[in-house]
Amino acid sequence: MSEAAPILAVEGLSVSFPGLRGERVPVVDDVSFEVGRGETVALVGESGSGKSVTALAIAGLGAPAAQVEGGRALLDGEDLIAMSDEERRVYRGTRIGMIFQSPRASLNPLVRAGEQIARVVRLHRNLGRDEAREAAIELMKSVGIEDPGRRARAYPHQLSGGMAQRVMIAMALAAEPELLIADEPTTALDVTIQAQIFDLLLDLRERHDMSVLLITHDLAVVAETSERVLVLYQGRLVESGSTHAIFTRPAHPYTQRLTRTILRADRRVEVPPEVRERAAAP
Repeated sequence: MSEAAPILAVEGLSVSFPGLRGERVPVVDDVSFEVGRGETVALVGESGSGKSVTALAIAGLGAPAAQVEGGRALLDGEDLIAMSDEERRVYRGTRIGMIFQSPRASLNPLVRAGEQIARVVRLHRNLGRDEAREAAIELMKSVGIEDPGRRARAYPHQLSGGMAQRVMIAMALAAEPELLIADEPTTALDVTIQAQIFDLLLDLRERHDMSVLLITHDLAVVAETSERVLVLYQGRLVESGSTHAIFTRPAHPYTQRLTRTILRADRRVEVPPEVRERAAAP
């Protein structure tokens, strides 16, 4: 990471949810990390480890039942946690872009794709309707959507999963944010489309000089996209370091188990004799 001040500094973030007996149950516990300018940092861990809760708390988009118990999330020195909802709303879009797990759930099914992007453009760029529509088409083109003029007139259900996710990315980039938070952005997509989306995100990061906080459980993706890795386990940050160090010298037992789940071409996999026999049977 560069020696310049980080774009995002999370300090002691703790988030809880209500338990069955009315008590507060910690889901994220005293988590601290930084994201440098122009850097991609991956926040990894199994389902339920607190990855998405952390990301949503930073952006002020947590569930109504979620409660931030303590900590700060400093974006260029300004504490997002301490801001009012209205202040955070200004930062989201202009300073922070968000990409969510399920584009179909995030897009309005009754509004054409281009119009949804244009609305974000009008909100953050103060453009007229016609100018915003043209900007939306340009954004669709920039994220690799072919024939963007025609696709802009499509409703979300008329788009493939990969195309819908590109629309979401275009919306996230509408105000040219400095930090992009991508929460499991390819969960519902097939492997080929996943690769295309991650290639697109890397290209956009370079073109727009953005920082990226990538939330994922897919370590193979992390190895290809991120400079640094943060490992969450049961709501606590148990290890962090460069991607190379995490993959070659994982220190925490949980990280060691995670890295062993990656299928590598240079690793011998022992196949039980009974499996070999069944595979060889006619």
